[in-house]
Amino acid sequence: MAHAAETFDFIVTGAGSAGCAVAARLSESGRYTVLLLEAGPPDTNRWIHIPLGAAKVFVDASVNWRFETEPVESLNGRTLYQPRGKVLGGTSSINGTVYMRGTPGDYNQWRQMGCTGWDWDSVLPFFKKAEDQERGPSELHGTGGPLRVSNIPTEYELPAAMIAAAEQAGIPRNPDFNGPTQEGTGYYQFTASKTKRWSSARAYLEPAKARENLKIETNAHATRIVLTDGRASGVVFRQDSIERTAHARREVIISGGAFGSPHLLQLSGIGPAAVLQSHGIAVQHDLAGVGENLQDHFNTYIPYRCAKPVTANDLAISLRRRLMAGAQYLLFGKGMMANTGVHAGAFVRSDPSLERPDLQMNFLPWGTKGRTAAGVEVYPFSAFCISPVHLRPEGRGQVRLKSPDPLAAPAIHYEFLKTEYDRRAILYGVRLAREIARQAALAGYTLGEITPGADVTDDEGLLEDVRNRAVANYHPVGTCRMGVGNDAVVDPGLRLHGIDGLRVADASIMPMIPAGNTNAPSIMIGEKCAAMVLEDAM
Repeated sequence: MAHAAETFDFIVTGAGSAGCAVAARLSESGRYTVLLLEAGPPDTNRWIHIPLGAAKVFVDASVNWRFETEPVESLNGRTLYQPRGKVLGGTSSINGTVYMRGTPGDYNQWRQMGCTGWDWDSVLPFFKKAEDQERGPSELHGTGGPLRVSNIPTEYELPAAMIAAAEQAGIPRNPDFNGPTQEGTGYYQFTASKTKRWSSARAYLEPAKARENLKIETNAHATRIVLTDGRASGVVFRQDSIERTAHARREVIISGGAFGSPHLLQLSGIGPAAVLQSHGIAVQHDLAGVGENLQDHFNTYIPYRCAKPVTANDLAISLRRRLMAGAQYLLFGKGMMANTGVHAGAFVRSDPSLERPDLQMNFLPWGTKGRTAAGVEVYPFSAFCISPVHLRPEGRGQVRLKSPDPLAAPAIHYEFLKTEYDRRAILYGVRLAREIARQAALAGYTLGEITPGADVTDDEGLLEDVRNRAVANYHPVGTCRMGVGNDAVVDPGLRLHGIDGLRVADASIMPMIPAGNTNAPSIMIGEKCAAMVLEDAM
């Protein structure tokens, strides 16, 4: 247990997707001492490691922050549940495990926004360095890295039929969404090794935790960055209801995610002066961009009643099927429990004039009424979903202090459907989902659309359904934006503007959200940050 007088070369706050990579790489040579602080417990919850266990930890307060947004005006005043991992591995320990990088154009756009060294050619080596690709090495993929990337362990008839239906709807087959092109339809790959989730904690901390120069403190909630003469010199954290302080000789790296990182900075007196002063926090550094630029993918669900008992709903409503699935998983490492329930999908453009896909169509072998802090409420019969996800929404939100109490949750403000493009893109996705569902390949499975219902066909009716049911897609980014200008928080070296010895390394630094699931890009950020820190320490 860390004591107040302990000093380390580096302190990393947050053992999530990026933080685990940063801490492991900084401690790898044995030259530097590293303290990794995680507010949650060790990743011993058994449901973390079973892929389909994601449905269990989705609302488990012992490993999940269970955030809620402020009411979203454009979604009829609804609040949105925001699960975030509070455990070693962070959200990589509770997510759907989909391995997706985005497109080369996403990172080239970062460079165009002033983020020198973050273009596709510059970040690809770090994706490959992290990766242990089941399919073997190639120009775009790596092997031997800490992060296992695997194919779907069991191919089911329903996802296969959904892929075939997408092809019949005119979407070409794509064997690798992280290959030469993202557009098309096919199976996803996953951060898993056969039957087990491969979180960033499993990938990076398991090999590193025995190192004498790496100290991992769990249930250690960072509450404030210590600043001395304009430099980050340590971290105050609470552990076992006791406030402790650890000191940093070289640097502090914040890796709390798109909600946690700006929140910790604001608690430390770094952020928009007016926001800090409104909560009685002394302004240490007026930095306007902290907490701004919040982005997420935006999605809705089109559920269908299924004619065959081949969905995850059938497990939820049948004890016998659950027991059979459990036995199949334990004995043979196969079956539905070996998958997270996000098996396949497609990437398309809502407008042919676009250069890159802006919609991700997730094919889900389960049907749900909704996902809230109370849990995932599935229909009590066989059902599946086609879920259109808008990847490039133009709306921007904020993360702000709600209270000066460091243990209080931040205020999360989202802005969705604010522009004509945002509305047009999600409506295109809804109509494409319907087009896929009516193809011959799904004729033997589809008994009809559950909601909004086939009789709702006009833009106004479909958009109202979106306002009533759509959600943020659990990929928040951007709140400590990397770049130049008054609204940037970190420079391309991830160093905080105006404060020495302080960096941010996680999804919050992304200036623009990439097209696809954000776990792999966050791990890449951790790898690249560690390399830059080590280079500067030479």
